Amino acid sequence: MSEIAPGDLFIVSSPSGGGKTTLISRLLTRHAEDLHFSVSHTTRARRNGEQDGREYHFTTPKDFRGMIGRDEFLEWAEVHGNLYGTARKEVLPRLAAGQDVILDIDVQGVRQVKGRYPASIAIFILPPSAAELSRRLRARGLDDDGQIEKRLANAAREIDEVPQYDYAIINDDLERALGSLEAIVSAARQRPARLKDQLERIRKQFR
Repeated sequence: MSEIAPGDLFIVSSPSGGGKTTLISRLLTRHAEDLHFSVSHTTRARRNGEQDGREYHFTTPKDFRGMIGRDEFLEWAEVHGNLYGTARKEVLPRLAAGQDVILDIDVQGVRQVKGRYPASIAIFILPPSAAELSRRLRARGLDDDGQIEKRLANAAREIDEVPQYDYAIINDDLERALGSLEAIVSAARQRPARLKDQLERIRKQFR
């Protein structure tokens, strides 16, 4: 029996309001059969309409700290005063089984994942301008003025981290940005390591 090629781990980051949640959701709709979204753990309060286990695994700070102590996270970080983390069991078994996994994580988490899983593919989603990001944050109506200013300040620091990523997508048009994200996923799947069984079958025909 041939060895299963490990799946690819895609990491997507953006400032709050950058559009990564919408882009990931649409990508998953198109690739529901072959791309798995890793649901993160968080200590932040659940928003209206959110379900435990769908948007996040909502947990207490005490339980989250316990998972840290047991080294159960592939990565974790404190963001906007709340803890977020990706459990190893959500990711590593799927990769080993040849499944592709996508993460929605902060820039701090990317450093950790890249350190532990260097083959991961990191993608940063940028807004087209600071003014547009401010407009999007205000339009969604989730934060007061103080929180919005904090998110904009954090965005400036996050965008400074773009050079550590493998790809950057400017989200000035949703469909175009989605096409770029889908192209990155598709290109990763064409690498020889992912096609080794098919390539070996073809090679044998020429011997």
